Formats: sequence, structure tokens, C-alpha cells
Amino acid sequence: MFCLPKRFFSGIFFVGIGGVSMSALALLLASHGVPVRGCDSRESVFVRRLREAGIEASVGEAEIREPVVVYTEAIDIHAPLLERARREGREILTRAALLGEIAQAYPYVISVAGCHGKTSATAMLAHILSAADLPFTCHIGGEDTEFGNYHSTGEEYFLTEACEFRRSFLSLHSGIAVILNTDLDHTDCYADAQELLYAYSAFAGAADRVIVNAEDENAAKIPHALSFGIRMGDIHATRICPDGERYAFTVCEGNVPVTRIRLNVLGRVQMQNALAAYAAARLAGVTPRTIAMGLEQFHGVRRRFERAGTMGGLPVICDYAHHPAEIAAAIETAEKLCRGTVRILFQPHTYTRTRDLMADFVSVLRRAEAPVIYRTYAAREKFFWEGSAPALVSRVPEAVYVQSPQEAKRRLLENAHPDDLILILGAGDIDEIMRSVLDVRAAPVVPCVRRLRDIR
Repeated sequence: MFCLPKRFFSGIFFVGIGGVSMSALALLLASHGVPVRGCDSRESVFVRRLREAGIEASVGEAEIREPVVVYTEAIDIHAPLLERARREGREILTRAALLGEIAQAYPYVISVAGCHGKTSATAMLAHILSAADLPFTCHIGGEDTEFGNYHSTGEEYFLTEACEFRRSFLSLHSGIAVILNTDLDHTDCYADAQELLYAYSAFAGAADRVIVNAEDENAAKIPHALSFGIRMGDIHATRICPDGERYAFTVCEGNVPVTRIRLNVLGRVQMQNALAAYAAARLAGVTPRTIAMGLEQFHGVRRRFERAGTMGGLPVICDYAHHPAEIAAAIETAEKLCRGTVRILFQPHTYTRTRDLMADFVSVLRRAEAPVIYRTYAAREKFFWEGSAPALVSRVPEAVYVQSPQEAKRRLLENAHPDDLILILGAGDIDEIMRSVLDVRAAPVVPCVRRLRDIR
């Protein structure tokens, strides 16, 4: 039976309520009658949507009256607002701790972990459970074009991303845990790849059943109930047919072909996400044909190879890629779609990631012709040269460094041809920044936001 902790009903204040995960959790709690307020450092689409749903969300610091305070891990633990809340004796929870407590209220939890692909795979699972007409609630780390970052049809299944940053995913105890990949990331939190793998193993150890990527050497070593992969695994693909970077394939369970799927999103990497979602849904008891229906109803997530509009008459694609492996996948997809040259604009995300994965960033960006590198999105970090965007540019021949959208646009277009394509990469504010200088913007797909009184 679904039952939230009683103390939550005295009220929760969110510090950083405008984050994609924080706003989803605020909507979830408010829809069940929990008094929710919060503040954020800036206006955003998520802040505005919270207000549309009837939730008070202010910009800048606000007076805290609630007994429970939740903060996102992107905020300094010693921020003045949090220090004041501690002095006043309020309970302080991280976003991860809150997510863990919420998940415990659901009979069945499916969580998706991995350095990349979490958002798409979680959203795919939401569409599968919707096609199966199963009651579920999903907490998505991005905006699905239909469901947004939060959607609920009932309280039987809880779908959530499981983030490895600061070992956040260790707060989750899952019925099914999916590990998409174990690439090294968040080097500000993990000393090396082995330490990160220990964390993934602990995450898996807290789950009833585990699904791993058979094509990820480290993930495959983790004890599991099922494995998946494009070419190998208990669940794998055969008869793969690309159609303009949309892939159709037959899913095999063992050596037995069971259903045909045609994805409506771009990129070979989406086949892997789809196979992971397929495997999780099968463990949840969904039939192959229903899974295929759900996957074919998935039309993507914002900032995941999203057509943003045009610049100088050239098509512009925005992608959240901020890790070398993600950048390589995005470039590969773009090159297959483009008859000319793929013009790349990349915004590094945090100084530690850039420094510690510098060789990989250099290797992948050298594939591009005159890549444009935007100033670093620092997030929670302070500047240091070794991990800065200029340090990256100094190692990539022909790369140029820019600090404004106007200069980025000029550099991208100065040698462009009509058959070229512009690819904007990064997980920071580069998407919002560059959309401001587009010639024509693609019409956004805005998920429906209902007021809470209409949800209850």
C-alpha cells in the first residue's frame, strides 16, 4: 500500500526547487497532499511550471517555515540558507535521501543507473508501462515530450533515474535495478574507475533483481538476472535496419526472435537504451508485443538529439552530451544525417571532468572540423586552469574558444556551406544560450501541466 512518511505532511521546503529532479519530486509530493514550497537561484521553465501547478516557487532566498528542508547536491552543504535551517532545528535531507524515502512508499521500484542513457531509458519504460495500462509514477531526469519530468497514473510501480553522483543511487532499494554502463565520470566524487565500480556493485546489491549491459565489461561482472546488448546478452538485437538513423530491429530472448521494434528516435545508442527498457519490462511481466508498442510510442526527451531550429539557414541539433562517450555517439549520429560538415559547439561541464577526462575529450573533438568551445559551465566548482575550456582548446588543433552566443554563432557560420549541420553539445546552460540567437526556433513540445487540484 502506498504510504508517504507522516512527517512530510507538516511541510517540505526545497532549496533548488527548479532542478529537473527536484521539481519532479515537488510535484509528486504536492499531488499527494504534502505542503510544498521552495526557492531557486534563477527563473527557469521548471520554476514556471511549478507555479502553474499551484506550487510556490520563489527566486532568491526565502523564509523557511517548514520542518523539513530538502536541498539538491549541486548546492554547497554550508550555504547560508541551509546553515540557518540547521540552527533553527529543521530536518535537512539531500535530494537523494528524499528520493529513497519516496521510493519506499511504492510496492515496486524500477531504477535505471549509468553514466549515460538514464533519462531516455527511464522515459522509455514509462511509455511501456503506459502501453501496458499498469499504474505507475515516473521521476525522469529530463523532459519526455509527452510526460515531462513527472507523470503518474497510479502507485504500483515507481520508475526513477538512479544517479551515481556522490553515490546518490545508494539510497534506493529496487525491485529491478538497471545498469546501462559504468564509464568513469564524476571524478570529483570517485578516485578512480574501481571505486566507481564498487558503488555500482553496492547499488546492484540493494536490488532484488539486476539487469546489466553485457557489452560493458565491468557491468557484466556484476551478478545479474538478465543482460542486454545490441550484439550480445540475454536480450539482444538482430536484423538491424537503419532508416535515416532511426533503427528497426528484432528483439531476441536467448536465440529466439520474439518481436520487431521500430524506434522513433535517432541514434544507434537508443537501441541499447530500448533493449535495457525491454529487459526491465520483461522482468516486470510485460509481454513483448506490448513492450514494442510502448517503445514505438516514445518520441524522445528534450535536449537528447533535439532539433532546435536553424542558424544561418542550417539545421541546429541540441544534445545533452557532456561526456566523451556521449559526444562521440552524438557526432556519429549527426555525421550519418549530414551531407556536408557537422559544425560542433561544445560547452565543457565542470572543471574536474574536463581535467580528468582530458585525453578522451581531445581525442573525440579532434574528429570535428574547427570545433567551437564555449566557456565552461562550472556548476558547483571553482575555476582552475587545468580543467578549463581554454586548456582544452590548447590541445585541440583548429579549435576556437568563445564566451558569447554572438561570437559562437559567427564562428560556426564563418566557413559553413548549405549542406552543413550545427551540433550544440553540453549539459549546462548552452542550450538556453544558443537558442537565443537562432534564426528560427523549432516549435517546442510542452508536456501538459495540470493544477494540483485537478490531479487529486
